[in-house]
Amino acid sequence: MAQGKLKVKSKLPSGVKAKKNKGKAVTKRSNAPVRSKNNAVEKNKMKAKVTKMVNAVAEQQLRALATDTPKLSDAQQRVAAAPTAPVPSK
Repeated sequence: MAQGKLKVKSKLPSGVKAKKNKGKAVTKRSNAPVRSKNNAVEKNKMKAKVTKMVNAVAEQQLRALATDTPKLSDAQQRVAAAPTAPVPSK
């Protein structure tokens, strides 16, 4: 076993100034309200649902075009069955 002196912490000379704490880089206001995370989560869920529905409809239309048997929605069928206006002659 090593035998030796214990380390002794030395004191600084009396003329040396002590370091000051600079403080935190970011200070928080004590009266700042905490924003609710719930609204952002709900908004993201809604966006995801809308995106999913739009993608499903687009995929259905592309598949219908690919198989050459168009599956028209109710609104598209009404537009297709509606009489067309005559083209005015010049």
